[in-house]
Amino acid sequence: MSRSGRNSDRRVKTAKGRTASQVRWLERQLNDPYVKQAKADGYRSRAAYKLIELDERFGLIRGAKRVVDLGIAPGGWSQVVRARAPRAGVVGIDLLPTEPIEGVTIFEMDFMDDAAPAALEEALGGPPDLVLSDMAANTVGHKQTDHLRTMALVEAGAWFAVETLEKGGAFVAKVLAGGTDAELLALLKRHFASVKHAKPPASRKGSSEWYVVAQGFKGRD
Repeated sequence: MSRSGRNSDRRVKTAKGRTASQVRWLERQLNDPYVKQAKADGYRSRAAYKLIELDERFGLIRGAKRVVDLGIAPGGWSQVVRARAPRAGVVGIDLLPTEPIEGVTIFEMDFMDDAAPAALEEALGGPPDLVLSDMAANTVGHKQTDHLRTMALVEAGAWFAVETLEKGGAFVAKVLAGGTDAELLALLKRHFASVKHAKPPASRKGSSEWYVVAQGFKGRD
């Protein structure tokens, strides 16, 4: 509400040529304070604030030397890393095209491609101490299928972290409602000193997304 008491929400004036869901999405974007703040701060997406909030809670970025950003597009998370750890090497990967970011090496390819992990490691020039994953599968509209497809990406990201991380490193990944499945949770608990779930304030209230934060990598078996 505005100070005068009138509702200050912006409405999309015309729905001509748009579906009802498109109109709702546009109105939500217009009225989202994180979207407005992202524009003001120069971040490419509101998702940047999810990482900022996670970093403030868990202390993920400061001191990082080599960082991998899985699902980098449009680049907001890497922008945050560059701002908070400007000396860190950052490598990102996404199927979608991503505009260049100074100091970040970007691969436009599928992380599930057999060649992707080696390409990331080679570009980084050493073991990462932070692996970030904001990956999510393209939805097909079937809740269970969408969940399984996204969790397959989370699992692939977790195995990449376990196989490449420097001792003491951290892994952060987006998961869906219900959190990390039992098998994957067991993998993380076996290899990390701390495994927690968090929903940063920047995640929309109606969103099913949570994040798993695994810190203190113990090393490989």
